[in-house]
Amino acid sequence: MIDRALLDILACPSCKGDVVEKEDKIVCQQCGLKYPIKDDIPIMLIDQAEK
Repeated sequence: MIDRALLDILACPSCKGDVVEKEDKIVCQQCGLKYPIKDDIPIMLIDQAEK
């Protein structure tokens, strides 16, 4: 689980939208890209995101 303070400052690198944590992924609420979380570290790279 990602710290709430970290989630509050994270933004989608693609569209700059707000993100939330869902099912071990960071999900953008605007464009819907899903970024993986590995070893409790969000991998916020566009080329690693799922659609």
